[in-house]
Amino acid sequence: MNPARGEAAVRVAGETLVLRPTFAALVAAEQELGPLFALVERAAGGRLGLADLVALFWHCRHDAPEALTRERLGEAVVEAGLGAATPALKVLLRQILAGR
Repeated sequence: MNPARGEAAVRVAGETLVLRPTFAALVAAEQELGPLFALVERAAGGRLGLADLVALFWHCRHDAPEALTRERLGEAVVEAGLGAATPALKVLLRQILAGR
């Protein structure tokens, strides 16, 4: 994980999954979730759903194992708890607002 690139990390099945908010990743997330500023507002207001969080992580995944599915990523987030996903979410949201 490289914080200078705005990367974050989450644990999935005992492995570290790097999340990199590239332009392409954020465009894909926006196409699925709607405007990114609205996503940030939902998160700030405590209205970001689990499906939204997993979708953002899914689109920002970088060099993920081929066997990783979106469903498994979601299960890993639930298994670890939202508290464990929050630091990575904060990094991604900060990058959406501030850029690199």
